[in-house]
Amino acid sequence: MAKKIVSDVDVKGKRVLMRVDFNVPLDGSRITDDRRIVQALPTIKSVLDRGGRLVLMSHLGRPKGGPEPKYSLGPAGLRLSELLGHRVGFTKDCIGPEVEVAVDALKDGEVLLLENLRFHKQEEKNDVNFAKQLAKLGDVYVNDAFGTAHREHASTFGAPQAMQGKPRVIGFLIQKELKFLGEAVSKPARPFVAILGGAKVSDKINVIEQLLGKADLLLIGGAMAYTFFVAQGKQIGKSLVELDKVELAKELIAKAGAKLKLPVDTVIAPGFDSTDTKVIEGSIPGDLSGFDIGPKTREIFKTQIANAKTVIWNGPMGVFEKPQFAEGTKQIALAVAEATKANNATTIIGGGDSAAASNSLA
Repeated sequence: MAKKIVSDVDVKGKRVLMRVDFNVPLDGSRITDDRRIVQALPTIKSVLDRGGRLVLMSHLGRPKGGPEPKYSLGPAGLRLSELLGHRVGFTKDCIGPEVEVAVDALKDGEVLLLENLRFHKQEEKNDVNFAKQLAKLGDVYVNDAFGTAHREHASTFGAPQAMQGKPRVIGFLIQKELKFLGEAVSKPARPFVAILGGAKVSDKINVIEQLLGKADLLLIGGAMAYTFFVAQGKQIGKSLVELDKVELAKELIAKAGAKLKLPVDTVIAPGFDSTDTKVIEGSIPGDLSGFDIGPKTREIFKTQIANAKTVIWNGPMGVFEKPQFAEGTKQIALAVAEATKANNATTIIGGGDSAAASNSLA
């Protein structure tokens, strides 16, 4: 379906409220990878060059319901200023009278970055009043945050809803990604292998159901696998599980048949901070939890990925932030990279954790 894009709108003299993804990795106040900022530049420059008054909003990290200095977007604003070659304004909040004054003071071709949206817990709750306060800041709404566009948060859902009657469009990054994804999934080169991980089946239900009709193989890892294990009648100890999704998992297993592949072994431990790990096949003892796919599963998945001509990967295979549970995700990342190189495969890696895992191996 055709989407209106930012270049379709006259922005001169208008306040353009743009959702970007500046969720960049930081070492203290130093940005270690500015790719997400760079990717937003074409849309940002389009608005500024055409005389728009640009208001940027983003999240960074996972602050716990309030301001945390280590998650400030200040460093992102400084980096954007360097990339543009001119000043980028910055506010200490993303809503409120001071923010509104700063937005109203913008002149044509100027840009202002708001502080981290997630310093307000209302952002992730899609709070109506919070969304309305964001919406007040713009005459035009632009979403160019591809990685968060699916989330029903205030900045991506509530604010554009509150701006009904005003232009609401996507940026060039989302336009590019939608075109690439649409072509890759609608007419995939085969074999087409989808790899899904992460914590929750509920986060991936729609993705799984869509991919079952398109992919040749669906490889499941991460904590979401344990909900499928329960659906198969296995014991999972203290592993993470969504009990209210077990029946759905049973239905998905029945619908997918041999197309859906689950781990055959698991790296287990008393807790995710523990280095007392071992590998187990089958059920997990009651006092232990699963935190990564095991070595047999890694080899099976790598073999299946090796022949792929199209790969979609979303979600890590385990708690990859912990070295003792990172090997599954690392091996999958290497296998995807090898398939991309050896087979000239089309590879799509979605989700911040999967991208972070692949970038760490780059």
